[in-house]
Amino acid sequence: MKKLGILAGVAGLALTAVLAATSAGSADDSKLEQLKAQGFARLAIANEPPYTAVAADGKVSGAAPDVAREIFKKLGVADVVASISEYGAMIPGLQAGRFDVVTAGLFMKPERCAAVAYSEPVLCDAEALLVKKGNPKGFKSYEDIAKDASATVGAPGGGTEEKLALNAGVPRDRVIVVPDGQSGLKMVQDGRIDAYSLPVLSINDLVKKANDPNLDVIAPVVGAPVYCDGAAFKKGDEALRDAYDVELAKMKKSGEFAKIIEPYGFSAAAAMSTTREKLCSAK
Repeated sequence: MKKLGILAGVAGLALTAVLAATSAGSADDSKLEQLKAQGFARLAIANEPPYTAVAADGKVSGAAPDVAREIFKKLGVADVVASISEYGAMIPGLQAGRFDVVTAGLFMKPERCAAVAYSEPVLCDAEALLVKKGNPKGFKSYEDIAKDASATVGAPGGGTEEKLALNAGVPRDRVIVVPDGQSGLKMVQDGRIDAYSLPVLSINDLVKKANDPNLDVIAPVVGAPVYCDGAAFKKGDEALRDAYDVELAKMKKSGEFAKIIEPYGFSAAAAMSTTREKLCSAK
């Protein structure tokens, strides 16, 4: 009888585990159905062209939202709506359920991969520095900024560039958090910072629009890695992420992916040359 009781207890625990797994799977699978029912997916973006942009009329564009919009349409979700967020607030907002996905040039790194469920790579880029004409302080790297005791660099709060500068030894009080690209450009023009750092394509977009001959772009930043982003989903939404990946792979194979991102200056080949697994395990 005692043995039967033990077996019954083990069977009960196994049944509980199966029911729990089934429940989790059902919750996971239901996310796409929820988005279909509400008719849109909520995106977190940074308003950083050409990755993301919001026009005066509120229309969301940019390479990352354009890819997301097409994929969600293929999944039966009619549209996307976007909220502008600082990079440092994107993952907490996603985890808190304020967004359904982050599509904002949020580059894959091991610590981020541990916090969110990334899609396969979408957009890849290197780092750049915006400086005054002639690069008067001779910056080629973040280490060069660190070595100059009077030099300051601006970067998005919580973004890759802020971390790269700090890791290179630039003191916290000389890394200036800048809310957006236009502010960073203006701060360089006014001499309030010596350099402003963003991905190459973002810096080039700012300079093109500014049409200011008194600015130079230093790219790529020496020693800085090339990064790729992906659509970032909340942990627990892996079924939605997997469905997204299926459509993304189809678009890459058909050439539709290249037609969306390459007019913005991004390389489809770069995104197709690596994987989430490689990027998430990179040191």
